[in-house]
Amino acid sequence: MKTKLSKKRAISTVLTTVIILVSSVVLGSGVVLYGTSLFQGAAQTEEITVSGTKLWVHSTDGTGIAWGATAVRNSGDKVLSVDKITVRGVEIGPSQWYVDSTLTTVEFGTALSHPGWADIANGPQIAYIGACATGSPQYLCVDLGSAGAFNASASTGSLGLNTGDTAVIYFKVNNGTLTTLDAGATTTVGIFAGVAGGPLSISIIGLS
Repeated sequence: MKTKLSKKRAISTVLTTVIILVSSVVLGSGVVLYGTSLFQGAAQTEEITVSGTKLWVHSTDGTGIAWGATAVRNSGDKVLSVDKITVRGVEIGPSQWYVDSTLTTVEFGTALSHPGWADIANGPQIAYIGACATGSPQYLCVDLGSAGAFNASASTGSLGLNTGDTAVIYFKVNNGTLTTLDAGATTTVGIFAGVAGGPLSISIIGLS
């Protein structure tokens, strides 16, 4: 009996080699792209630089009225929102912030000045002099003499900062968080923008 032989076409050696090479290139490109995307995601950082932070407490007023101020800069690669300030663990809500984000380089680099106690009962009023001729309870102006002035409006929420943006925040500390006895002591102030930021150790200044 004769056995019938069937002819089947096999993939040539050359074609097999080409397929293997193409597959290797495609897979390699996918790995490189995936690794690049991971690197780019990891390279983008969330970071804020906080400077010049100060705390003032009234050295004779028994209600424990106090103010704080800080300068912040988005020194990372992502848009950030400063969304939390704490003093001695007590959160200071954005409704008690007064923000100036339109600062010149000179103003941003000037030491933060005390806002004054001119209107303890009704709000953040100061003795308006020089560059601070007028004001209202929803507006805080701190005269810097020849450097200009901090013109801070009452905040309505968290403070958004693009990369490289700067701002100064004055914040009204909740009455009673600090007392006259705290003058000269050290306490913690936390400035946070999401996962960025952290607590600072600040010496409390007593003023009357």
